[in-house]
Amino acid sequence: MDAANHSAYKRIVVVGGGAAGWMAATALATAQPASTVELVESEEIGIIGVGEATFPSIRAFHKILGIDEAEFLRATNGTYKLGIEFCNWRTQGERYFHTFGDFGALTGPQALWGQHRRLGDDALGALGEQCLPSVMASQGRFQVPPEREQFFNYAYHFDAVLYAGFLRALALKRGVRRTEGRIVDVARRADGGVNQLRLADGRTVAGDLFIDCSGFASLLLGRTLDEPFVDFSHWLPADRAWACPSGRNGPDLAPYTRATALEAGWAWRIPLSNRTGHGHVFASRYIDEERARTQLLEQMDGPPLAEPRLLRFTTGHRARFWVHNVVALGLSSGFLEPLESTSIFLVQSGLGRMIELLLQGAAPGRQAVADYNAGMVRQFERVRDFIMLHYCLTARRDSKLWRAMMAMELPDTLAFKIHAWRQTGALHQYSDEGFDATSWLAIHAGMGHWPERADPALREMAPEAARQALLQRRASIAAVVAAMPSHDAYLRSVLAR
Repeated sequence: MDAANHSAYKRIVVVGGGAAGWMAATALATAQPASTVELVESEEIGIIGVGEATFPSIRAFHKILGIDEAEFLRATNGTYKLGIEFCNWRTQGERYFHTFGDFGALTGPQALWGQHRRLGDDALGALGEQCLPSVMASQGRFQVPPEREQFFNYAYHFDAVLYAGFLRALALKRGVRRTEGRIVDVARRADGGVNQLRLADGRTVAGDLFIDCSGFASLLLGRTLDEPFVDFSHWLPADRAWACPSGRNGPDLAPYTRATALEAGWAWRIPLSNRTGHGHVFASRYIDEERARTQLLEQMDGPPLAEPRLLRFTTGHRARFWVHNVVALGLSSGFLEPLESTSIFLVQSGLGRMIELLLQGAAPGRQAVADYNAGMVRQFERVRDFIMLHYCLTARRDSKLWRAMMAMELPDTLAFKIHAWRQTGALHQYSDEGFDATSWLAIHAGMGHWPERADPALREMAPEAARQALLQRRASIAAVVAAMPSHDAYLRSVLAR
């Protein structure tokens, strides 16, 4: 029998709605048509949804599910995202852009970033002018590239609550069964796995495989199976976030997220089509909650549309993500500071790995599950390192947080990557990376962190030839961007389809 039409798990139960739960249910119903997929959620518990900025991989997820972009954007108050603007991270008053595009070749004589730095010519403009989406973002312009000519990548901003609702409607159309109810007890199997859930009204829900998307509660993996938590707060001390929306301020709609460094953390700004999401992620050891709340309100574009909500969290992950017949996705598996919009990416990564194993037909063996867990641990560690990079290169010394982050002992994986870059200009990549070499280059460049010596291969290109290549690329990008509509105008044209 074809693996796509056969599964060792006939009854798959997803615990918890929200983005993670409905992503899992929709994907499983699409990939596992032979299985019964049931999602259990409680309206009285609700979901965290504070607005989401995403990573380009979400487009691949939507493509697999057959989601129409315009329909998705209309349903979620979505906008386009070209990257993240970082303000005040290196020093007060400085800003840089983490792009979803590229700067051309990264190595050898054709590495234009290296030639740009080697020439040091102000007439060439900033390095960001060598990157198409960086220029688009700086001018507030946007246009989806032709499908066969992917000049750059992009992601989205959207309302997380509406996104969960959008996926729920899609999942129900594809046969997912939704059960409303609050879980009050979990029955175990003889081998330690989960057998069934008991709801507050006495009903039971049995399953062969359980997907824990219960949020920070981690009802199955954490509370029931007692899987230990690997704490990252030594490296990522932020443990609180205030979140609050404001109305749109003016007609301009930025096609990027903004992250502004503050005294003991940073503030996000996520532009949706109908409002702007704001939040302040901070370390409570360095600032009290009320002062952090005040700093959030000072960052907002306009009057708040609701009372700020306080979220408490610990960065890190469960030691294992798949234990017995329970797989955790989303907040129930772990949480990383949302600086680089990786929450949905990590859900997608775990979900994709899991479905790949399920499509083999037979229940994954012990080694396959061990490999899954090891891969997810590496994924969290790689993203952790990338987030830490933004902090450890700072030149700020104006508050306790920034002094502590600058002086922190780094994980070996990150320390080696920084050493390799500083000594040789090599952008070393491990397996299971969340961010490619261009992303690492964008942060190093934005933080003014350059190799101590240039690659001798750069000298294989004559200075004038390098200068002309840079000028030509810069002019070509400027011409392409000049012909694009504003992000707001383009979005309105998409939503009108």
